[in-house]
Amino acid sequence: MAKNLLIVESPAKAKTINKYLGKDFEVLASYGHVRDLVPKEGAVDPEHGFAMRYALIDKNEKHVEAIARAAAKAQSIYLATDLDREGEAISWHISEILRERGLLEGRNVQRVVFSEITPRAILEAVARPRALAQDLVDAQQARRALDYLVGFNLSPVLWRKVQRGLSAGRVQSPALRMIVEREEEIEAFKAREYWSLDAQLAHAGIAFTARLSKLRGKKFEQFDVTDAATAHAARASLLAAANGRLVVSEVVSKERKRRAAPPFTTSTLQQEAARKLGFATSRTMRVAQGLYEGVALGDAGSVGLISYMRTDSVSLSAEALDELREVITREFGAHALPEKPNFYQNKSKNAQEAHEAIRPTSALRTPKSVAAFLNDDQRRLYELIWKRAVASQMIPATLNTVSVDLACGADNAFRASGTTVVDAGFLAVYEEGRDQKADDDDEQRKLPALKIGDAVPLADILAEQHFTEPPPRYSEASLVKTLEEYGIGRPSTYASIIQVLLAREYVLLDQRRFRPTDVGRAVGKFLAQHFAKYVDYDFTARLEDELDAVSRGEEAWVPLLQKFWTPFKQQVDEKTGSVERSEATGAREIGIDPVSGKQVSVRLGRYGAFAQIGLKEAGDTPRYASLRPGQSMHTIALADALELFKLPRALGDSPQGEAVSVGIGRFGPFVKQGDTYASLGKDDDPYTIDLAQALALVQAKREAAANRIIQDFGNGVQVLNGRYGPYITDGEKNARIPKEREPASLTADECAALLAAAPFRPKRGAARKNAKAAPAKKTAAKKAASAVPANLATPTRKRAASVKKAAARKTTTDTSAPRKTPAGKVVAGKRAPVKRVVPGPGA
Repeated sequence: MAKNLLIVESPAKAKTINKYLGKDFEVLASYGHVRDLVPKEGAVDPEHGFAMRYALIDKNEKHVEAIARAAAKAQSIYLATDLDREGEAISWHISEILRERGLLEGRNVQRVVFSEITPRAILEAVARPRALAQDLVDAQQARRALDYLVGFNLSPVLWRKVQRGLSAGRVQSPALRMIVEREEEIEAFKAREYWSLDAQLAHAGIAFTARLSKLRGKKFEQFDVTDAATAHAARASLLAAANGRLVVSEVVSKERKRRAAPPFTTSTLQQEAARKLGFATSRTMRVAQGLYEGVALGDAGSVGLISYMRTDSVSLSAEALDELREVITREFGAHALPEKPNFYQNKSKNAQEAHEAIRPTSALRTPKSVAAFLNDDQRRLYELIWKRAVASQMIPATLNTVSVDLACGADNAFRASGTTVVDAGFLAVYEEGRDQKADDDDEQRKLPALKIGDAVPLADILAEQHFTEPPPRYSEASLVKTLEEYGIGRPSTYASIIQVLLAREYVLLDQRRFRPTDVGRAVGKFLAQHFAKYVDYDFTARLEDELDAVSRGEEAWVPLLQKFWTPFKQQVDEKTGSVERSEATGAREIGIDPVSGKQVSVRLGRYGAFAQIGLKEAGDTPRYASLRPGQSMHTIALADALELFKLPRALGDSPQGEAVSVGIGRFGPFVKQGDTYASLGKDDDPYTIDLAQALALVQAKREAAANRIIQDFGNGVQVLNGRYGPYITDGEKNARIPKEREPASLTADECAALLAAAPFRPKRGAARKNAKAAPAKKTAAKKAASAVPANLATPTRKRAASVKKAAARKTTTDTSAPRKTPAGKVVAGKRAPVKRVVPGPGA
């Protein structure tokens, strides 16, 4: 029996660490958070000191039981969850569960932390344990309570005023506001025409260009050339003045040093992986988690390859610096090594010097040496981390920038610039990516050797038309960078913020850029207009700073929550009664229908944006039409909206004399022939599809339906081919077919027996209606189960034990905070549909 129990978060980490500690230790995983707020109102009680009620998370209950059994036998318990606030909270939860069960009495319970999973780091951590950091637990508890209070109070306002199933989050909402405001900037942008004039030159066999910088004695920008006539007139005068050549009038050469970027933090890793590898933030964190927890390296076994990946520190340990310097000397020569290590200033006010940047646990493990043991994503991300860490400790790059002015007659001049690398320094290993390349980026542009007085042959002068461009939509990299600059969220939250916005369908990724949906814009504008304080960037950042102060022990968490809660609750109550739904959804009047003379508007409904002709308030019977994919209620014009009302469209008759039409319904565009409906393909356009195409779709649908029926016994009982294989149905219940039986050989009696034994699962929306009837049907099913022939018996009663367990689970009252709120939980005491996710953490 092991004397010591060490508890980590993930099984992969447990497996790696287990071999380092020997037979005196048992290493178990909690599988993340073990408790969560009870999923209903009142889980956080502002009237009683913001007391928080928790219950065990269903999926982790068995892991908690395993930990409890092992704790009962152990002499010492080491809580070794992650070293951030989340990890501290998980350790606190585990200790509270064990304390409530009386398993801590007489046992030594200690907290250990490590930033990498290597034998040295693990053994050192176990040798130097500490007590739980209550300040970190309080900070995480305060964050969780804030997110819960915002979600459970603001989201219902959105349900009533905008659309059912929406959610608002403390941190996700300011991020959504950023994306919506950027879209509005783009829509309001007016492109402006301008022209450039570039000289095409060649000297000593090297072709290069120079841009016009001076025209008739003034800076070219002052002329503001915005039309073709002016540009071509200027070109003609310059060609005449040049007489086939430009003369070098000035050469300026400057040498400068460029320092390497610091090693990765969570934010910069997410940004760079997005730019260079095309990884989404969630993908980056998932791959990094695997590298941190351990990868099997042949005979060496499982080894953690990188340090902890949730950090905002750019510091490196002395041991890491020594190893990096050794690698630089070996791989790139002593010349590439600075006299002293490079140190970088932490940007985050709350970055802890004890934490480290993301780095390889051993720089001696080059990407090439471990590539064979990694999958492609792991290999690429590890190489990125290794190169960034190594480059951060190399000498600066030495660059030579040359700027050349070339006279064109007496009063005109062109300018060419270029940069050459004198000493690559860190650039031999790594160069930081950028979100956008500047149009006039001169880096790596080569110029010939030029001196004052040189006459350079002029091939031509090109006059080029340009248009100013709107600001770009946010990419994942630029959104993370902006959130970090504003101080919104923390390293571990950026990926989840983005995932929440995408999952709620508030935004879409269009060419890897975020575009808000109509629902997202309605939510963003509603919150910005009516809850401006709570989506204000500075307010959100200040709240993050206050949470950081709680984590440092400088501020108490309950007064912080009270200061937030009182005005917030008052505003929620006020807006619930005062805001009209049409205002909240952003309904727009876009003109008058020329045929009926009625008003045309666009609105947001339960199933998305739609156009409407007529108003109920005016006594009309309105007509409705859904917007097409790619159309937005915020930008659609009257002409485009009127086009939507051309559906349903009659296409003609089938050879059998059935009318064929095309339209758009709740589930998308469809063709109808007689009583048969067939969905259009993704490339089919309901406005242009012809009769032949429609008939082909219906024929395919009817053939599929015919092939679907294996047997039909009447009274609704059928044996069908389904998505997951053959099954039996009577329209109310479905039953599996035993693997050893041929579906076509089943008899009507056998089908009836299998249906009777099958569990009753009411359809969505019918739960309440069938609530009283369901117990009777289940009882009938149990009786019928005995009538199923032995050769057809199937397992139908597997959940009894888990239901019994769940019923016996205790709810506790605590003040701490888990990491995630599962989807589909109870809202206001009622089970919500799976799609309508309960507002969890604010991202």
